[in-house]
Amino acid sequence: MAQSFLSRLRLSAGLLRFGMNLWPPFVGAGIHVIEIAPDFRAVTVRLRHGLLNRNIFGTHYGGSLFSMTDPFYALMLLHNLERGYVVWDKAATIEFKAPGRSDVFARFRLGDSQIDEVCANTAAGGKYEPTWTVDITDEAGAIVATVAKTLYIRRGPSAKLMSP
Repeated sequence: MAQSFLSRLRLSAGLLRFGMNLWPPFVGAGIHVIEIAPDFRAVTVRLRHGLLNRNIFGTHYGGSLFSMTDPFYALMLLHNLERGYVVWDKAATIEFKAPGRSDVFARFRLGDSQIDEVCANTAAGGKYEPTWTVDITDEAGAIVATVAKTLYIRRGPSAKLMSP
């Protein structure tokens, strides 16, 4: 199961953020990557609330909320594992909790325990499919939606944990 050459590139956090903010699906939806930490352990994304991305009720489209969470756990993990790992988004679900009537934010965090868990569960070369969640919050910090992302991760024969 090969990934494209783009997934194998190791861009700096700043360059990746810049490129993602020019990516047409994000631009069109009003999605803006605010921050990617230099170690790829934290990402903050904002979805602007504007005329072009709200529904008839004046709230965010559910699809836009969903889209703002799409690639980030996989990208963060790819940058924290040695080359040779295959990482895909396999599945996702969204649970809407409150209407989004302002800019909303998703703050992704990748901890040592999650990376250790991935390495331990792929050490023998088998697949691992963790589900990690991220809350989408409004400007006041209230949860608008919770997204559960299931990843597909498999370790190649030469892959290992990157050293800091």
